Amino acid sequence: MLIADDLDQLLEILPHFIRYPLEKHPNQKKLIEIVMDLGRRPEARFPSGPEYLSNRIVSWYDLDFAIRRVGNFSGDNRSGIERTLHRISSIRNRQGSIIGLTCRVGRAVFGTISIIRDLLETGQSILLLGKPGVGKTTAIREIARVLADEMEKRVVIIDTSNEIAGDGDIPHPAIGRARRMQVSCPEQQHQVMIEAVENHMPEVIIIDEIGTELESLAARTIAERGVQLVGTAHGNYLDSLVKNPILSDLVGGIQYVTLGDDEAKRRGTQKSVLERKSPPAFQIAIEIHERDNWVVHEKVDETVDQILQGYHFFVQRRTIWDNNIRITCEDTSTESISLKKKQKSIISSDKHSLGVMDGPKTTQLSKFVKTTIADQQSSTEIVGQVSRQLLIYPYGLNFQEIDTVISMLKLPLLLCREIGKADVILALRSNLKLNRKLRQIARHKRITIYTIHTNTVPQITRALKKILEINSVSFIRWSEFCSGKTIEEREALNEAKWAIEKIVIAKKQPVELLSCLANARKIQHELVKFYNLKARSLGEEPYRRLRIYPD
Repeated sequence: MLIADDLDQLLEILPHFIRYPLEKHPNQKKLIEIVMDLGRRPEARFPSGPEYLSNRIVSWYDLDFAIRRVGNFSGDNRSGIERTLHRISSIRNRQGSIIGLTCRVGRAVFGTISIIRDLLETGQSILLLGKPGVGKTTAIREIARVLADEMEKRVVIIDTSNEIAGDGDIPHPAIGRARRMQVSCPEQQHQVMIEAVENHMPEVIIIDEIGTELESLAARTIAERGVQLVGTAHGNYLDSLVKNPILSDLVGGIQYVTLGDDEAKRRGTQKSVLERKSPPAFQIAIEIHERDNWVVHEKVDETVDQILQGYHFFVQRRTIWDNNIRITCEDTSTESISLKKKQKSIISSDKHSLGVMDGPKTTQLSKFVKTTIADQQSSTEIVGQVSRQLLIYPYGLNFQEIDTVISMLKLPLLLCREIGKADVILALRSNLKLNRKLRQIARHKRITIYTIHTNTVPQITRALKKILEINSVSFIRWSEFCSGKTIEEREALNEAKWAIEKIVIAKKQPVELLSCLANARKIQHELVKFYNLKARSLGEEPYRRLRIYPD
């Protein structure tokens, strides 16, 4: 990457006791900003942290020395140095006098947007998100140059604080052939945005720091006129922008929708839910977490819908590693961070029991994989190179809570919205009693129904673990149990498995098996130990049999 910073021109406006240490500083090229506050020592800020530049404190004379060498401060208390990208911001007291300066180093970094160049060629509007100082302005400055010079598009920059194209009437060469429209005061930025579309016929409009409702509405108006937008907004993540009432229109806006009783039960949500109001003004959103670590949402409308419904969504992470671009796909959840903090209390606070409604038959064993849960972690062993996750149909339960618990514990479970495709049903006992049709469908489809008393995270967690214990534990090494066994021994194993799953575990009742030979009883004992249950042999040969006890 080629970097142009014009740092010498910034150092010339500083008093000598601040300028000299910076001219000799070994990390001069990494300087972020210089802070001068009245009555305090001057400070230089680097990526590694701040450093004091002198033991001498800043006086009124030192501030006046720097102020006289920069342009006039605008309504947003910003100024600059002509033909450079540096930004000088002031802090005033109650009387309006300047008592502090923040001198931000402006750099033109050529090649910084190679990580998303393919997205620029799509012609879709792009929104950059990130905390202050992460490099959003540097990125859109380079985007303006690439679009104007290399892609030969008509680009207009709305430069509110002259930070993109520099101070003065002549824009900085870093923006290439792009044109710059200055804004006299920040309150008029939305008007200048509309004026640019109406008067100058641009193909692309560049906007920095969209922060008000009027600017958000203006961006939506520009997008509806078919002009490509490239803008920035403060916010670390896309979901934080969705929840921002001022800027949510940039990604489609949100509104409350009232669902019918049946639809609310089918979704497992309340009757009032949030949904996207309209198509987003920006089709692509990019979260800049670090200068070389960007997260891309290529379909903002779909991602916003998944955020509002509380589903998992996939993100595309792009990083620069050894001058190469590395793209990975990650699965994330909107509330996984907050719930992970409560993980221990969720598991330990549950004291309620899980009820099991009698189902005609458990699902076929070949659908499941080995799953063990220890310290809220699970591992999966694929038997016979076949892997299948258990499909659960939640009825009258909160989909978002169930999905988050599954993700947090990494369970081999998937939520299903069609009862015909489900392997098991998890329902509230109170709702199940009122739905005779659901019980009939389950009986016809041979699907087992599991019930819980309350729609709480601890109850859901206990229920999911119990479902796995009943349905998937028996598949552990099942091929090994049956391998090399005679027909009589396999029948004995199947009888023991069915009795354990349907009576001992489900109904918490002891059961006696049919009498069998000693070798068959031995492998039945092994199966019982595998389920962590206890059994003893009763009777005399040849009628000796096994009795299995619940926990």
